[in-house]
Order: sequence, then C-alpha cells, then structure tokens
Amino acid sequence: MTLNILDIIRGTTVDGPGFRTSIYMAGCSHRCPGCHNTESHDPQGGVPMTIDEIMRVVEEEDFDVTLTGGDPLMHPEETALLARRIHECGHTVWLYTGYTLEEIMADKRLREALRYVDVIVDGPYVEALRNTDLRFRGSENQRILYLDKASLFPESSGEEQQDSI
Repeated sequence: MTLNILDIIRGTTVDGPGFRTSIYMAGCSHRCPGCHNTESHDPQGGVPMTIDEIMRVVEEEDFDVTLTGGDPLMHPEETALLARRIHECGHTVWLYTGYTLEEIMADKRLREALRYVDVIVDGPYVEALRNTDLRFRGSENQRILYLDKASLFPESSGEEQQDSI
C-alpha cells in the first residue's frame, strides 16, 4: 500500500505538542481559499512511499506523529493503516483534516480512519477567520479535538477504549 508523500519533517514543533514527525500527504479536494499549502492539493504530487518506508522514518525518529497534507482523509484506508502502525509503535497520532468531525462520523470510510488517531484538528481553513494567535491551527473555526474512542467506537474492546485520550 502506498501514499504520495510531499515531505516528512523530522523533529518539528509546529504540528502538535512536543517534538513530532510530520507526514505531509498529497491530495486535498477542499481547496480552501488562502491555503498556505496549495502544492498539496494534487493527489499525484510528491513521491510514492509504502507504509513500510514511512514507518522506517517514524521508528528512526521515535517521536509522536502528525498526519497532514493535503488532507490525509483523502486516502482513508491508507491513513487508517498508517495510523494503526504508528500506534502499535507506541506513538500518538494527530491528524489535520478539512472535514469536520461531524462529516467524518457520517461517512463510514472516514470514521474508520480515526480508529487509531488520538487528536484531530478539524474543519476547513477559512481565510476570513484567520488568527495567527491560535496554536496548531490557522482559523477560528478549526477545532483541536481529543478523541474519545469509547464514544466514537462503542463496539471496541476495553483495551482500545483505555487507549483513548
């Protein structure tokens, strides 16, 4: 399974708390006016990488991970597998998406991608709501949501429920 990766930033502190490995995925259909990363819109951009190749970088760096782009949920199955593998290594996963949590929960494919994600920063970037004082987000409509796995996935085992933040 491969993903087109625009960049992997090692040891960054701008895409979530602490030092992180940020993985920038290609592809975004939201095309928010004023987007700071328009080169990420093309799903054919970047370099194809297998999940194993991405995981080698994650394991090398040994930081928590942020999945961003583009929009990782443009590739929900691949994102779900990558997030699971990252979680299995003991790292937390933040995910940036232009979808709102409500939109994600209404779509089974997108919802499944959150099973191993700890935090999402949701919602499209809205240029009129830009606020440079916000931490880890660009516009006031975007939310930092710590996911409660017991609520999102009530069918999960107790072990997965304990794993949630």
